Amino acid sequence: MATYRDSPYSAFNFRVNVVGGAQGPGDFRAGFQEIAGIGMEVHVAEYRNGNRSDNSPQKITGTVKYADITLKRGLCGDLGMLYDWIDPVRTGDQTQGRTVIIQVMDETRQNVVQTATLTNAVPVKLMGPALSGKSTDVAIEELTLSHEYLAWS
Repeated sequence: MATYRDSPYSAFNFRVNVVGGAQGPGDFRAGFQEIAGIGMEVHVAEYRNGNRSDNSPQKITGTVKYADITLKRGLCGDLGMLYDWIDPVRTGDQTQGRTVIIQVMDETRQNVVQTATLTNAVPVKLMGPALSGKSTDVAIEELTLSHEYLAWS
């Protein structure tokens, strides 16, 4: 679904869909201000035979590690998405893995230009907002997700 063009897309048109759970698929109720950490790293092992003719080692690719993703949003009265998802995980429920779909939209916010799909994502950290009686900032909460696989399309 990725579309080629000369100019890059902006980073502020995106939507997040968590498949499964109380809201069900297709519900974009949890709007987020920021998503950070989408990425992967391939482990490389170096190996060199003792009888190799040069002194440089071979680079052998190994396992893939996916970075945890942090979602940030303004604090609102809806606990259904974040706290109700992490609460069973903290008590040991292993069935809370969900598919999370992050879609980058074009300027019209009508067309999906790229999609990142996280497989078996589980919340591993929930941070409440920093509170201050002197602040005029929006209260921001953060949810960190760990996942088993990342696919781009």
